[in-house]
Amino acid sequence: MTRRILITGGARGIGLGIAARLAASGDSIVIADLDAEQAQTAAATLPGQGHIGIAMDVRHETDVTAGFDAAEADGPLTAVVCNAGILLFGPDGDRTPIIDMDMDDWQRTHTVNLTGTFLTIREFLRRRKSNPVSNARIVTFTSSAAQLGGFRSSASYISSKSGVIGLTKATAREAAPMGITCNAVAPGLIDAPMLRLSLAEGDEAAAASNIPLGRIGQPQDVAAAVEYLISKDASYVTGGVIDVNGGYRMQ
Repeated sequence: MTRRILITGGARGIGLGIAARLAASGDSIVIADLDAEQAQTAAATLPGQGHIGIAMDVRHETDVTAGFDAAEADGPLTAVVCNAGILLFGPDGDRTPIIDMDMDDWQRTHTVNLTGTFLTIREFLRRRKSNPVSNARIVTFTSSAAQLGGFRSSASYISSKSGVIGLTKATAREAAPMGITCNAVAPGLIDAPMLRLSLAEGDEAAAASNIPLGRIGQPQDVAAAVEYLISKDASYVTGGVIDVNGGYRMQ
């Protein structure tokens, strides 16, 4: 049976890498992004059939509900990948210190990264309670910055991604009686738009030198972890965090 999978923030970067890998495995993909046209264009690039792109702003309950209505028009979702997120920098392009951070940046970051993940999870659980599916899965996104305290990432980003870890564990416990697993992926330095925001031009080699495996990760590296977590092979894995960072952070 073909799985139907919703990926938030799926029109580019890591999200699109995940979508491409899962589509190549035969899954039906729903790419959700702020811009409907970009989401539809991204969906059209995927191998296979049955993929769609939709507009969905994860910050707003009504948007999330409408997005799920569109995503499930042809059948219930099997899994959701909560990839949508933002990382804000100060006017100098560097992290904003706590002492200089304003409430707008703090709230916006938490609303997208943490509240957006909550709203997506909640809508999925509500729908799977009324319309169960086999092997339902939730994958969330935290970050190595949350585990390390970050370097160029701001306190608002670190805090929001730390909150995702707690939310993932709470979800895993509550969703277990429904047969649904929930796990987080914690990427390190991945060659995607968010990393490019945090690295000055020419800094790639210096960044890679701090990674034991000697290279910056690729979206495909993260996609492989997501593919495992939504597979039947991961049916006994829940409440966990998978590090995808080339050894940048070792427990």
